[in-house]
Amino acid sequence: MFTGIITDVGTIAELEQQGDLRARIRTAYDTASIDLGASIASDGVCLTVIALGDDWYDVQISAETVSKTNLDSWAVGKRVNLERALKVGDELGGHIVSGHVDGVAEVVEMKDEGDSTRVTLRAPQALARFIAPKGSVALNGTSLTVNDVDGCDFGINFIPHTKEVTTWGDVKLGDRINLEIDTLARYVARLQEAG
Repeated sequence: MFTGIITDVGTIAELEQQGDLRARIRTAYDTASIDLGASIASDGVCLTVIALGDDWYDVQISAETVSKTNLDSWAVGKRVNLERALKVGDELGGHIVSGHVDGVAEVVEMKDEGDSTRVTLRAPQALARFIAPKGSVALNGTSLTVNDVDGCDFGINFIPHTKEVTTWGDVKLGDRINLEIDTLARYVARLQEAG
């Protein structure tokens, strides 16, 4: 489990297709404190650490994961949002995030509002019903509050701090963004179906 509070921005150092995709991610994390088999959310996707170095870790990514996320667009040099798994007693500053991406949203509009940037994203139709104003979503692993919803489109405001400490300062029109809907929204919808 994760909180959606990004604690490092890593860089893709190597990519190799070996049946599954293997990625090496450079990080500022103290890799001596990372165990093999640990889960690290990388752009919101929970990935398992399979090798470690002084300033990097490797993950292996299945074809299924690549097909359901934006990881097919990863390239050497790309910056990625990172978060280590939640530990008992850690502060829950965002919302409960599983690292299991539900789909990919597309950035369809961007405009500056003061020092912030308003980004409008288009969710897949099957996921749009789970997104509500003032609700939470995880986008590329970042816990964010939804400002407004119009059909499949929803708006998020990014304050300068978020743009500086995550990859959201790099976002551009047309970008494909990993979307994880709020777990509570999923269960509420399921209860309504059963009722």
